[in-house]
Formats: sequence, structure tokens, C-alpha cells
Amino acid sequence: MTADQQSRTDIEAAAFRRLVAHLGERTDVQNIDLMILAGFCRNCLGDWMKEAADARGIALTKDEAREAVYGMPYAEWKKRHHKEATAEQLAAFEEAHKKKG
Repeated sequence: MTADQQSRTDIEAAAFRRLVAHLGERTDVQNIDLMILAGFCRNCLGDWMKEAADARGIALTKDEAREAVYGMPYAEWKKRHHKEATAEQLAAFEEAHKKKG
């Protein structure tokens, strides 16, 4: 990439915002599905935001970070969109974690 550091940061931020918007539109995709296939989920994104804020001395709570990712308080998102994991999903999750280690 030939962009200066600020441009690179702006491009990365735009890509992150698009990812968050995409996940906001795909409420049918459950976090466990993301964890099985990609090894991260919406909660991970919120955790990474909080870690980045902490590293910069910026106050951001876990709940605030998750709300930024979910577009609403996490509890509200869960109430609207969360489905309990199936036995198949849980088995796939366990298998994915075995491969990781």
C-alpha cells in the first residue's frame, strides 16, 4: 500500500465500519456460526475495540464497545436476534477449537 499512515488508518476504519454494518444486516448469522467458520464473532470485535481504546488510554466500557458493534445494547440484540445454539453448532464449535490448538 502506498498510502500515508493517516490514509491507511482511514481506509482500515472504513473497512471495519463496513464489516460492522454488514454484520448488522446479517442478523440471521449467529455468533456461534462466525466462531465456527472464522474464529471470531461480534463480541470479539467489541472486545478488540475495548482493548484498542485501553491501549490508548481512552475510556470505553465493554458494554459501550459491544453497542458500537451491535448497533444497540447487547441485551437488546440478544432479545431480538439470538437463537440458542443447536447440538450440531456446539459440536462444530468444539471441533473448530480442537483444530486451532
